[in-house]
Amino acid sequence: MSEKTPVDFWFDPLCPWAWMTSRWVLEVEKVRDIEVRWHLMSLAVLNEPKLDELPEEYRELLETKAWGPVRVVIAAQQEHGAEVLGDLYTALGTRFHNQGEGPTKEAVAAALDEVGLPASLLDHWDSTPYDAELRASHKEGIEKVGQDVGTPVIAVPGADGEQIAFFGPVVTPAPKGEEAAKLWDGTLLVASVPGFYEIKRSRSQGPDFSNL
Repeated sequence: MSEKTPVDFWFDPLCPWAWMTSRWVLEVEKVRDIEVRWHLMSLAVLNEPKLDELPEEYRELLETKAWGPVRVVIAAQQEHGAEVLGDLYTALGTRFHNQGEGPTKEAVAAALDEVGLPASLLDHWDSTPYDAELRASHKEGIEKVGQDVGTPVIAVPGADGEQIAFFGPVVTPAPKGEEAAKLWDGTLLVASVPGFYEIKRSRSQGPDFSNL
């Protein structure tokens, strides 16, 4: 049997769009021969150089709520291995986005408990010795697509051995089954075209979490 194709996925648990895309790629994992490998990136790190240019509400979100969760997650990865990231992300995202709890310390504590990780990881909420590792993981992902996008970033091996990397796709609701597979196949097709830059369509509403 052939090995599964690795799909590297960079996420910030704060981002609802990354959450939707992550649920889609897990659907793809059921119907295509891929294996998702999770990595951290950080909206707080991404926006550090331009905080003064951001709307006040978004700037406050980044300054007060974005650092705690990613610091706890990078600590979990460093102390317990990268294999904990998938289940921890699911537990966090379900609470943050589906259940509307937001990126609170209480929600993170409950997620840690659900996946069997120690509550002591919350000690990293305000500061952590793993900030360098967080920034390195973020840099690895964002440099594949450029500084003018956000989260998620996805990278897959191309036919010529070079990685194909892209931001998104931004999708809501997350498609399932063969619809998920069709979007995957199409995304890889356009992303593999040399010189392809961007495609957008109109949208009239925000993310829909009701059917997750």
